[in-house]
Amino acid sequence: MSEQTDTPKEEIYYDQRSVALRTTQSICFVKEHDKATMLLLLLKDYKEKQVVIVVKSKKKADALGELLRSKEFNATAVHGNHRETQQQEAASKFNDGSLNIIITTDMILKTLALENIKLVISYNLPELPQEYYNRLAFMKEMGVGIALVSPEDEYLLDEIEYNMKKEIEEKTIERFVATTAPTHTNKTKKDRTKKPRHRKNKTKKEQE
Repeated sequence: MSEQTDTPKEEIYYDQRSVALRTTQSICFVKEHDKATMLLLLLKDYKEKQVVIVVKSKKKADALGELLRSKEFNATAVHGNHRETQQQEAASKFNDGSLNIIITTDMILKTLALENIKLVISYNLPELPQEYYNRLAFMKEMGVGIALVSPEDEYLLDEIEYNMKKEIEEKTIERFVATTAPTHTNKTKKDRTKKPRHRKNKTKKEQE
């Protein structure tokens, strides 16, 4: 009789970063002024799904809420200018399915206790990689994460991928056509000459 040996099981970790590594993710490279157009195309496949869109400001949340409602999406903005009762009412509607899309900030998202999220769209990348992992962790690995990455924010993507030690798959959107930025938005910005994607210190990664 052969001696039976127990095969050690792989340990599964449930911290935010580990959950992010197991969650389906993709990124879309897009200029800032084209993000709203790309967002509308993305949402066509999720019109009846539970979606969270994370932005960096209250003003942007309100603007996207108005845009989506004008396109007949069942959406609302939730941010710090709303009373706690308003925030919780929106969360309750989202959880029972009578509201499909919430646009919010990282700070408020942490307080909403949203359930059954099928898609998290990072309209803006956060300054801290941990905030990106937190967004995905709210889906409990059951949904999809898509990030819209402008040229100015590619350095934030670098930090996220470096910390995960994982390159996120690039996604292309059918029917999307890039446009030229309106002249009134061409403000002087800090020069961030675009370099090839993943300009991380590969040697450092290989040594780890």
